[in-house]
Amino acid sequence: MLTLFLMPIANAKTTLFSVMLVTLIGTAGIALPYPVLAPLFLDGPASDLTRFMGLPRKLLLGVILALFPLGLLLGSSVVGALSDHFGRRRTLVLTLILAAAGYALSALALSAHNFLLFAVARFVTGLCEGNIAIARAMAADLHPVIDRTRALSLAMACAYAGWLLGPLSGGYLAQYGPEVVFWAGTVAVLTCALVSQIMMPTDTPRQPGGSNLLRLIRAQNSMTLWQQPAVRALAMFNLLFCLGVNAFYEFYPFWLVEEFGYQPHQIAWNTVVVTGVMIATSVVAIPALKRRFGANPVVSKGALGLGTLLIALPWTNSQIAIGMFALIGVGIASVNGVFPAIIAERFEHYGQGRVMGLLTANFCLSSTVIALAGSGLALLGSQWTLVLGGLLCIAAATWFAMLHQASDDWPAKANTH
Repeated sequence: MLTLFLMPIANAKTTLFSVMLVTLIGTAGIALPYPVLAPLFLDGPASDLTRFMGLPRKLLLGVILALFPLGLLLGSSVVGALSDHFGRRRTLVLTLILAAAGYALSALALSAHNFLLFAVARFVTGLCEGNIAIARAMAADLHPVIDRTRALSLAMACAYAGWLLGPLSGGYLAQYGPEVVFWAGTVAVLTCALVSQIMMPTDTPRQPGGSNLLRLIRAQNSMTLWQQPAVRALAMFNLLFCLGVNAFYEFYPFWLVEEFGYQPHQIAWNTVVVTGVMIATSVVAIPALKRRFGANPVVSKGALGLGTLLIALPWTNSQIAIGMFALIGVGIASVNGVFPAIIAERFEHYGQGRVMGLLTANFCLSSTVIALAGSGLALLGSQWTLVLGGLLCIAAATWFAMLHQASDDWPAKANTH
């Protein structure tokens, strides 16, 4: 009996370790090229790549920057749902191999100075990197052997670490040539595929054979969950919160430069503070916060606290701002560590891949929307974009509190179809 009890735990821990490793390497691979693209297009030598059709370099860079998240948005809404149908491991390994091919194609396009090929490669890579939703679904699947909140918070900690390590690695590798950065991404993602194939458990498709892929994509993609009123209510909170968080992510460097004249290395240290606190909070504090206050209060108070901090941030000096950045990291990690577990529990009957895909798609969509809206608002001053982010987080907290108060047995209704 002891062996029968220990084996599932051992298998679950192995799976969680592989999910964490894949999340770390995969996210680092996504972030790896970010420090390379702007210098390449804006300050690099003129070539067919940076002078395509005689268009301005900033416009070409904007196209390239937009194609990857667009692919990620579309891919995340589909790939997670496909893993519910065809099996987690096989879908993850296949999409990782295709993503590695996208990185390799990007490297070849850079060597050939071919803009169109590079653009297509970035879009295809984004489509396949939507497989982050699969890793999060696998973490959620480990419940009850491993607590769902614990598994998801550890996966999120690895994602934060990837966003920190990726740009740092890309910045150092860029001195050997931009194509080297993308070859490094190829190796990183292929390593993820190998780890997934070896360490993740074999799974079987829910509905093997005979399924029309296009019909399945239309019917089961994550965005169709918006048609379900109960899902839509929580997805709206997630979308508002992601809009607020992305307003911070995308515009705090602008604010630091505009307000304090920060250089890139100074901005990087603020990023290290935020990311480091987010990692520590996810690993150490999330389970304790959930036990002490309950899942729903952690989410609502975390979003409210984050919104308040973002509104106050523009009116601080550079010394106080460092402390504020640390508290902002706590707020982001608290919500991101608990909310996915809530929605995974409430709507697991729709498939964890599909549900996690919805969260990833929301993040990508909000990133695009806030980039456009925030850029216009930033013309009046970057502080107003941060204030907008704070107001969106407070709106999210208010919406979540209203959902909680509207139903006494919420979230006990989670298991009703």
